[in-house]
Amino acid sequence: MSETSSVDAAEAISAAAGAAGNWRRAGVAGAAIGVIAAGAAAGVALERLTVGRGMRRKARLALDAAGPYGSLRGTPGRAEADDGTELYYEVDEVEAESGAPRRRRLFGRREPAPVTVVFSHGYCLNQDSWHFQRAALRGLVRTVHWDQRSHGRSGRGAAQRGPDRVPVSIDQLGRDLKAVIDAAAPEGPLVLVGHSMGGMTVMALAEQYPELIRERVVGVAFVGTSCGNLGEVNYGLPVAGVNAVRRVLPGVLRALGSQAELVERGRRATADLFAGLIKRYSFSSRDVDPAVARFAERMIEGTPIDVVAEFYPAFTEHDKAEALSIFAEVPVLALAGDQDLVTPSSHTEAIADLLPDAELVIVPDGGHLVMLEHPEAVTDRLADLLVRVGAVPSATNVGTYGSTAQPGG
Repeated sequence: MSETSSVDAAEAISAAAGAAGNWRRAGVAGAAIGVIAAGAAAGVALERLTVGRGMRRKARLALDAAGPYGSLRGTPGRAEADDGTELYYEVDEVEAESGAPRRRRLFGRREPAPVTVVFSHGYCLNQDSWHFQRAALRGLVRTVHWDQRSHGRSGRGAAQRGPDRVPVSIDQLGRDLKAVIDAAAPEGPLVLVGHSMGGMTVMALAEQYPELIRERVVGVAFVGTSCGNLGEVNYGLPVAGVNAVRRVLPGVLRALGSQAELVERGRRATADLFAGLIKRYSFSSRDVDPAVARFAERMIEGTPIDVVAEFYPAFTEHDKAEALSIFAEVPVLALAGDQDLVTPSSHTEAIADLLPDAELVIVPDGGHLVMLEHPEAVTDRLADLLVRVGAVPSATNVGTYGSTAQPGG
């Protein structure tokens, strides 16, 4: 073992111990954070002993430079939520061969509005999480990609600022989606695609605006999401352990959110620890492209800790099983990875049970970020749905969506 590696590992364990001491002064929640940090440090000790800090930093920079993920941009727009929050979205239009939009006037009248596919992302992500699907469908169908409040390029939730902070609710996210649709796709048929929290957002939209679903929605895709009972998920942990975490986590997150600047410094200092956790709960495959894993890591790290804290309670309260009946007459795709530890595939199967005509797809060796891990499976099934609802011609060949496998994997 080299002297540098020994010092590096010692620094990590010392930092974790120091964090424990600092948080212990904040009470029980702080002590819990210290224990978690120390455990995480031990879990990655081998890597830290064998790979120098400078090498890890260089590897991250190389992956950031090499990966094109998240580089696609469309025509920007902004919608205003009912509480004044500014919501950012981008539109990719269908282009004719000449480069002009296909929509035109026929005998003095416009063509009917095209089908618009609206993509809603999950918790701690942003619109770029749909990178592969966006690349494949570009130019073939009109798409809208938006950032949920307090995520990506959208504004911080107006109701979550100031002394009288209102907790974020899934119902609020449903109203946010309605505001984006009103601004970006005010007419024409819609296909709604939602991953994780984004799928819950689609359910909340349906519950509050059932007439919109009946009149305009021609297809829905639920990816790695749930209609309720998230309080029963064990995240791959022993039952006793997960029950203990559930008891302290709300208080821990509130404590973290109140010390956001301190926590963000800690996250940067312990980036290796968080990277391992992010990979475990995002992917199942061992051969995921390191640049894709790093891309997911950047998205999740980019979500401020106080935003993480504000959204978390909404998931235990989420229950939209009854709202699914609104989609009974709509073609539905329900897809999940079979190794998803965050919203287990059993939750997607529950959605399919409530919507017997839905197409159920369980992707082998797939984790929570299945659309990044197995883009070919997700994009192909989504393209099939778009063909079924007439959004794209049956002879259409979707674009390339790349591979997430390492060379030779």
